[in-house]
Amino acid sequence: MNDHPLEAHLRYHGISPWEIEVIHGYLSSRFKVIQEELEPETDSEFVTVLNLDIPLPFNEKFFQWFELRRWEKIKKLFKEMKRRRSKRQLIKIQINFSGSPKISFIIDSSDKYLYNNSVEKIDFVIEMLPYHLVPEKLPSGVTSVIYKFDSEHARWGLKTVYSGSKKFEFKDNTWKVIT
Repeated sequence: MNDHPLEAHLRYHGISPWEIEVIHGYLSSRFKVIQEELEPETDSEFVTVLNLDIPLPFNEKFFQWFELRRWEKIKKLFKEMKRRRSKRQLIKIQINFSGSPKISFIIDSSDKYLYNNSVEKIDFVIEMLPYHLVPEKLPSGVTSVIYKFDSEHARWGLKTVYSGSKKFEFKDNTWKVIT
């Protein structure tokens, strides 16, 4: 997108060297990858955590630039990571895109089918953004949105938005301030 290498940040724990090498390989063809191995949180239920910061907005241009084949390989790796863990070993992947607003996806279903379904459907959210991000439907001044996979309806939905120092969650068909 420009002449300077964009930096993608990869923070993780509980991931095998092979998995890190593969994801690094997919990302390094387009980004300068900054890696950081995290200490596991003692109170976390997740054995594996992967947090990926992509320095581009979540839109059609990203997928054209990044290339669909490369994106499909990353999704395949995420599903393979789930397959390699037992049912008791929970995995959480968070993908954060820059832009206005920043868009994040949290993949953390303990059910393998729903986990794989959520991975497959991330790129379909692009079609829904014009409906989800209508300013009249959101609190004013939204800077960041977090999508969570709704296992009951098998689709991605806006779960949390941030506006300034306020955090809102969507409950009972309305946005409620929680901090």
